[in-house]
Amino acid sequence: MPLIEIKMFKNELDKNQSATLIEKVTDAVTEVTSEKLRAVTWVVIQEVNNGHWGVGGQALALDDVKKMMDE
Repeated sequence: MPLIEIKMFKNELDKNQSATLIEKVTDAVTEVTSEKLRAVTWVVIQEVNNGHWGVGGQALALDDVKKMMDE
């Protein structure tokens, strides 16, 4: 049984985006392995609070990451 854990900032995804991400990740797993695994593929999206995630020794918030993406 595949178990895929995805960590995202809290409130980064809405309900529809979460559902789409779960569906597409499951599709990718079954495409690479076997369609038989679809029913037992678990995808867990864990939300991380702002400031509880860091890179290079610096705590980050969702706004910080969005700024990095614009650079």
